[in-house]
Amino acid sequence: MTGDVVNLRRARKAKVRADKANKAEANRIAFGRTKAEKTVTRAANNRVAKDHAAKRREPEA
Repeated sequence: MTGDVVNLRRARKAKVRADKANKAEANRIAFGRTKAEKTVTRAANNRVAKDHAAKRREPEA
């Protein structure tokens, strides 16, 4: 009938630690890349944007 007793202070601190770990992981992904990796990604994004723009229909005026 009774549930487990939870120490709210510990639970709150554990949540903060988990949030910090998730943010750190996201930052490692976003900022922890070499210049070559960034250049390749930028080139691929530019190529996709250029292809997308080339296939657009021009508005009839």
